[in-house]
Amino acid sequence: MNTITLQGVTKRYRRAHLGRVRETLGVSSLSLEVKAGEVFGLLGLNGSGKTTTIKLILGLHAPNAGTVEVLGKPMPDLDVLGKIGYLPEGAYINRYLSGREAVALFATLSGVPPARRGRAVDEVLEKVGMARAASRRISEYSKGMLQRISLAQALVHDPEILILDEPITGLDPLAMREVRALILWLKGRGKTVFFSSHDISEVEKVSDRIGILAGGRLARLVEPSEWRGREGRLEEIFASTVTRSEDIGPIRFQP
Repeated sequence: MNTITLQGVTKRYRRAHLGRVRETLGVSSLSLEVKAGEVFGLLGLNGSGKTTTIKLILGLHAPNAGTVEVLGKPMPDLDVLGKIGYLPEGAYINRYLSGREAVALFATLSGVPPARRGRAVDEVLEKVGMARAASRRISEYSKGMLQRISLAQALVHDPEILILDEPITGLDPLAMREVRALILWLKGRGKTVFFSSHDISEVEKVSDRIGILAGGRLARLVEPSEWRGREGRLEEIFASTVTRSEDIGPIRFQP
């Protein structure tokens, strides 16, 4: 069974400025399937369409063409959204709340029953390593601590599907390792995890399958047999698949 299905999805953005309308492409003719219970990694350069893909899955953007279904229902669907935990890149959380208050607020918004809410908040703060810092204001947090609280809000309602946009952004190497372990723990509990990144080494350590986006298109779908046990192979596949923006050239230097 597929948890997430995109069929022929295209998203274009239109921006008007001083009477001129500029159109940019988010994704084009994107078809993708994510199986129930798998960890699916989406790799791509900045601007390749990773965040657009995630917003389409969540129903935050409407496609210009194609269909997006999650758990067999067209998105957006309120019942389905209640079964999804979402970690956006650079999440905004009220700086005047404490970490505990922020996570409790998201627990309320996510429909966690009052009788279970306190325990759910305590448990998820412990899981992301923020129990001791939970009483401090968000404004006092480092970027890595803010990322951990953002991860806690995505997990607090025990969702069936986790959608993580650049989940290791701002984390130190030890915390990156811990997030990797968390993703594998979620998989062990039967959760479906869909996450984007441009960190090849992290993606290859946890993913069951990997999609490579280039210029808004799914340039390649990589099966585990193509990279596991072959150091550097995924990086080779990625480098041979993607191309830079027309406006950006390679870094060149002389030794």
